[in-house]
Amino acid sequence: MGKVIIFSAPSGAGKSTIVKYLLDKNPELEFSISATSRQPRGKEQHGKEYYFFTQDDFKKRIAAHEFLEWEEVYPGCFYGTLQQEVERIWAKGHTVLFDVDVKGGINIKQKFGKNALSIFIQAPSIECLRQRLIGRNTDSPEKIEERVNKAEYEMSFADRFDTIIVNDNLAEAQAEAEKKVRDFLTNA
Repeated sequence: MGKVIIFSAPSGAGKSTIVKYLLDKNPELEFSISATSRQPRGKEQHGKEYYFFTQDDFKKRIAAHEFLEWEEVYPGCFYGTLQQEVERIWAKGHTVLFDVDVKGGINIKQKFGKNALSIFIQAPSIECLRQRLIGRNTDSPEKIEERVNKAEYEMSFADRFDTIIVNDNLAEAQAEAEKKVRDFLTNA
């Protein structure tokens, strides 16, 4: 079994930005592409940012036990990690890097135990999260408030992760994440 690194956070905390930074600097890390039943946002492409499935197809894959973990994150909106994605990355000799929702991160950590490093990225405040989500300009005001309300709930799970990084300064958060990952990969 290979090692896995898990990043989770509420929407707008900066998790995906930190993950992209780590992937660009560390060729031994490979991004695990999650599956979702939601529609693509902006320029997202199937097989790059996510595997986009219809809700029916997603449910068929659940029934066929194709997921390492999955969650109905919002009503009718599923996210999950395909087992074949992890196997594909390990077959290359790479370390799997997950960018997943909070419950997915907890579930993956439970499955892999000491072979997993789980990192929770947190914004300095809920208001900061709200402003970041507004700045993205990808969601309606109603969807932003739904994400902010969910963020408050998700933050209550932060202590279930191996480490918490508060992203109030992106360069510092990136450096801290890189150090945590490096230490995990170099210690058996």
